[in-house]
Amino acid sequence: MKKIAVPVLILLLGLSLVACSGQKENLNKGDQNKTDITISAAASLNNVLTEIRSDFEKKNDHIHLLINLGGSGALQQQIIQGAPVDLFISAADIQFGELIKNGFIKKQDSTDLLGNKLVLITNKESSIKITGFSDLQKRALKEIAIGTPETVPAGMYAKQTLQNLGMWEKVQTKIIPTKDVRQVLNYVETGNVDAGIVYMTDAKISDKVKVVSVADEQTHDPIVYPAGIIKESLHHKEALQFYHYLKSKPARIIFEKYGFKVLD
Repeated sequence: MKKIAVPVLILLLGLSLVACSGQKENLNKGDQNKTDITISAAASLNNVLTEIRSDFEKKNDHIHLLINLGGSGALQQQIIQGAPVDLFISAADIQFGELIKNGFIKKQDSTDLLGNKLVLITNKESSIKITGFSDLQKRALKEIAIGTPETVPAGMYAKQTLQNLGMWEKVQTKIIPTKDVRQVLNYVETGNVDAGIVYMTDAKISDKVKVVSVADEQTHDPIVYPAGIIKESLHHKEALQFYHYLKSKPARIIFEKYGFKVLD
């Protein structure tokens, strides 16, 4: 991989953040005595990674974490196109597996880190009575937000669930695709849609939505968050430190606090 000039590197990271997450992150270089490592991670990890970063940096004051959030498919494409990423945490095996297959991540530098659950949510103020997935077929319910199935794992799992319930064709015209799972949550919180399908961990952080139903795990592929170090990382040693921290007891406690199931 060719080295990217620093100005171009910074610009590329800035553009990727706007395109993928729409969320402002601290991308300042910070203390020049610190090494910056970039973590590209599924948008559903936003809140937990904020606390993870704080705890890790306190214990490793020579490292500064830059967090790049977005849909796993979009993040995967950034890595393929040469974005300066040191470690990737995906919300699905499919995008991650392709990176391993094509040599972007070594199998020995990766692990199945977390698990999650898929849930149907509505706004707490909604006047439409919804008690389960079957109610998505009601005429009164006009719009359902899910992540774009081709690029957002939560959307892929949502589509699988609706297909296995024999409902996809019936509700497809109601589907509002989004760039990541957090946009689904936002649409439901603001009342822009009648219902949404997100991870349980997303629902837990909002006091504006309620969980109507938890999808049967048999209706979709296993929800797994794999993590791995990018082979071409310029800061492999520091990325490895963070990789090992993610599997540590302190990190486990934080992940479980936010509702994730720790797999490793």
